[in-house]
Amino acid sequence: MPLPSFMPQDWRKHKFSQNLRHIFRQMLRSRKRFLSFLFVVTFTTTLFLHSLVPSFLVNDQAIAQIKPQIPQLNKPVIPPSPPISQPVDKRQEIRGVWLTSNDFSVFRDRKQLSEALQQLKQLNFNTIYPVVWNSGYAMYPSTVALEAGAQPFVYRGSEGHDIVADIIAQGHKNNLLVMPWFEFGFMAPEMSELAIAHPDWLTQQRNGDKTSITAAGEVSWLNPFHPEVQKFLTELVLEAVSNYDLDGIQFDDHTSLPKTFGYDRYTLNLYRQEMKEEAPADVNDPDWVRWRANKITAFMARLSKLVKQRKPNVIFSVSPNYYEFAYKQQLQDWLGWVRQGFVDELLVQVYRDDLDDYLSQISRPEIVEVQNKISTAIAILSGLRNSNVPMSRVYSQAVNAKNRGLGVAFFYYKSLWGYGPETVAERQKNLQYLFRSPAPRFANRNP
Repeated sequence: MPLPSFMPQDWRKHKFSQNLRHIFRQMLRSRKRFLSFLFVVTFTTTLFLHSLVPSFLVNDQAIAQIKPQIPQLNKPVIPPSPPISQPVDKRQEIRGVWLTSNDFSVFRDRKQLSEALQQLKQLNFNTIYPVVWNSGYAMYPSTVALEAGAQPFVYRGSEGHDIVADIIAQGHKNNLLVMPWFEFGFMAPEMSELAIAHPDWLTQQRNGDKTSITAAGEVSWLNPFHPEVQKFLTELVLEAVSNYDLDGIQFDDHTSLPKTFGYDRYTLNLYRQEMKEEAPADVNDPDWVRWRANKITAFMARLSKLVKQRKPNVIFSVSPNYYEFAYKQQLQDWLGWVRQGFVDELLVQVYRDDLDDYLSQISRPEIVEVQNKISTAIAILSGLRNSNVPMSRVYSQAVNAKNRGLGVAFFYYKSLWGYGPETVAERQKNLQYLFRSPAPRFANRNP
């Protein structure tokens, strides 16, 4: 039936509105119907909005690419993290101890060595310096020493094993860096095979004396300016570097020369040729001191370079006396060595009874300078066979070094708890408290 002409055009819309209001009134009478209606409306709206989200995201991303990032005023601006490729600081905390000839009964026995290194690991040490060149003899099978007529025998462990190889293997097993220590440097006992076989390698004082009294007794000195002496010590070091998986090598205050020496014929002729004058009679003459010290520096620089050529990752470590004494009395310019960049690690021997004297030495400006460049530590005397050191002094000196950002190393292993007024347990307890948490050192293993 056709609609009457007088009815409005939107009648159907009007009728639909009435029906919708009717349905709504019916639903209000039933809570269940109303909730169902509300759910349908919400679900339909959600679907509609979700279909629009991708286009909104694209628009937001496009805007973000051109919109500057303005930091909020109430929040700190966090700088970006540095690139991973930045160089890592090579300075590491040193917690070391020397294994000396006095410790030979320990490190020649595999079981005792294992127990010793496990104990050091538990006490959070991270570096050991086992002696390999002492009294004119190598502590490992050395073709160089044999051919020089310096060593007609070979040091072996209690099971006939290579002592140095065993120390390195067990040290690495206990996460310890192992740096063989060429303790005697240019020093050799007067009656050693080396001194007897090569008298022309020895230097002397102006009065003709060829020995001096040291902590190691009466010794002769190999001439550090003589090319054959330099060749011998270089080959000895490179032999060890080539044959062992060591982490570093160390030289102490004996890779030097007492200032009273250098008056042998070879050295006097060399000085005359280079300086066009006679060597001064005064052992303290600044030019004479500087000339000899520079010769030793040049040798150490060449040695470091050759070691790095053989194994680039080997740590070149030195443990001299405090600088003024080292340079003026021993012709050992270790500060110059560090400044020239061929030393990787420094341990300064500060064996003092008086705390104030000790503090003045470890606060020296040259130590502050060096510790900003390379791993630096203070060597502390923990005792001798005939001179016990109380743990209170050892602990106090170590804490003061650590408070200045310096590492520590103890001379020597047996005296850590083998000597002293306290019990072994008491001394170990103090060391455990000193190194309360691990401080592993990381070394790049050489191929």
